[in-house]
Amino acid sequence: MKFNNKFIIKALTLAVVLLVNTSCQKEFFDQVPDDRLTLEEVFNRRDLSEAWLANAYNYIRDEAHRTNSTPWDVLSDDNDVSQRNHPFRVNLGNWSASSEATTYWDFWTHYYKGIRTATTYINLIDGNEEIMKEREGAAFIKKRKAEARFLRAFFYAEILKQYGPFIILGDEEIDPDLPSTDPSMQIARSSYDECVDYIVSELDLAENDLDVEHYYSGDAVLENDMGRASKILCRATKSKVLLYAASPLVNGNTEYANFKNKDGKALINTTYNANKWADAADAAKAVIDYAESSGGKLGLYKKYNGATLDPFLSYRDVFLDSWNMEWILARNNNSIGNYQRSCTPRLANGYASMGPTQQLVDTYRMANGEHPITGHNADGSPIINTASGYSETGFSSFTAPGATRAKNTFNMYVNREPRFYATVTYSGSDWINTTSSLGVREIELYYTGESGKGGSHDYSETGYLFRKNVSPTYHPTQNNVARPFVMMRYAEIVLNYVEALNESDPTNPDVLKYLNQIRERGGIPPLGAGLNQNEMREQIRTERRIELTMEHLRYFDTRRWKIAEQTDAGAFYGMNVEVGTSNTDLAFFQRTRFESRVFRKSFYFFPIPQAEVQRNPNLVQNSGW
Repeated sequence: MKFNNKFIIKALTLAVVLLVNTSCQKEFFDQVPDDRLTLEEVFNRRDLSEAWLANAYNYIRDEAHRTNSTPWDVLSDDNDVSQRNHPFRVNLGNWSASSEATTYWDFWTHYYKGIRTATTYINLIDGNEEIMKEREGAAFIKKRKAEARFLRAFFYAEILKQYGPFIILGDEEIDPDLPSTDPSMQIARSSYDECVDYIVSELDLAENDLDVEHYYSGDAVLENDMGRASKILCRATKSKVLLYAASPLVNGNTEYANFKNKDGKALINTTYNANKWADAADAAKAVIDYAESSGGKLGLYKKYNGATLDPFLSYRDVFLDSWNMEWILARNNNSIGNYQRSCTPRLANGYASMGPTQQLVDTYRMANGEHPITGHNADGSPIINTASGYSETGFSSFTAPGATRAKNTFNMYVNREPRFYATVTYSGSDWINTTSSLGVREIELYYTGESGKGGSHDYSETGYLFRKNVSPTYHPTQNNVARPFVMMRYAEIVLNYVEALNESDPTNPDVLKYLNQIRERGGIPPLGAGLNQNEMREQIRTERRIELTMEHLRYFDTRRWKIAEQTDAGAFYGMNVEVGTSNTDLAFFQRTRFESRVFRKSFYFFPIPQAEVQRNPNLVQNSGW
């Protein structure tokens, strides 16, 4: 097949056209009708070995589209999609290790194919005849091998966060056509800690041989290397792996005492180790130290009105201004258009189908930094923090950046923090694209409204839509310009650091210092000193949910914190989409249960596809499946 997926890791794309089929290595690289290239021939040519490595990059998945190929956001407590598809059934608990949903999201097989592709490159690129003729050929090969080593570690890390402990293959290449009875096809899983150690060691090895510190679009001297793994990407990935390894799900979780291989080997360490948090903090700080010494190549992206920080534009445009200083990993060829259309109201030819839950809406602070709601009663009604100025009664004349003109706005949405208006579309707000033939248009999510339930099967069950990472110039039929999709950014690393540091060294002043950097860019007042560790933990988790929502992280956060049984189960709320005739109809602006979700303990890890377990008698299934 023709390969045209292009990746950006901090900047430009890979400029390689790939002509490979990854289903079986023996059938790669058809050359002419009556001839085939052997692997030896491939790895003696510069162009084809470069194409092979480009294909390994291609196994970094396109995660821009949420409703189909990537489930993490739509399976989290932040999000709902109206289609009765796989995410809907999973949220109701209707799935198993052999169900269609499991095989539909079979990333276990996908990443092992990527691992095999990277391993082949590592094992065969040495001595490439064409490259070795070049003056710097040996150094070039050394760097390219480090890229492949990073990719292999990255793929293992993706398996680990979804499935838990995996099978470490190392540098061994296993022929996929071997019979299932062959010992090479019957390897058992390594323990979680062994998997972490392996990934970290591979990232360290890769980092040693990557001679460019960070790829940045403003540095012309690096243009030929844009789109490749860097030291900073190795460090960022290491930060994430170690943070997950320190978290309660796998650090001293006694509920996994019986999660063992068939030979009795324990797969999760049930003894808590506080040093894991310190290791995670150190890994994140290594990225921060680089950022603070990089001269503006890496850091929090900010926009200003004159000398004044504009938090709304800073947060909105960090996703829209491609290859800015905050991006660490991104993908150029992606399905961001599908995501944007799911978030677009029907008035602009969108599907109006992807909406924030009321739980997420309630999380956003007020402009004064106060939490509007301190909890919920059994019936879903809020416990309001009176000091915040929050109200759910009546309407006000209110103007919000990029969201609302001075008109009647339901008071629930008045005076919220800037990131709320960059993320949530509520009924009565204006559609963000005012440059198309539509002009300025007010969004109607109530029953008889232009995007309401009464007009189509495409509607939001929560009475909200997302606008985060939707371009203000986007229109599905008038202006659907492709743009890169950011997959990892500096703000995540800062939040990794403060979380890990609060657990390992809670009195360290860096906890408050760096958390307040995120708050400042978000447009809310800084936290003061005096919070205890538990209070700071809640502040950090709230900040992480707000700052990183719809970035495929909330799903894994609630699981690694071991709180998903509370956050992802039970009644889910939104506005009352069954009623309403205008944007001042109070009947619509009422908290209403739209769904009751199911979360079982087995859901903390994704099930390995049952077909894989049946193929390998030593591959034990995850607990509870």
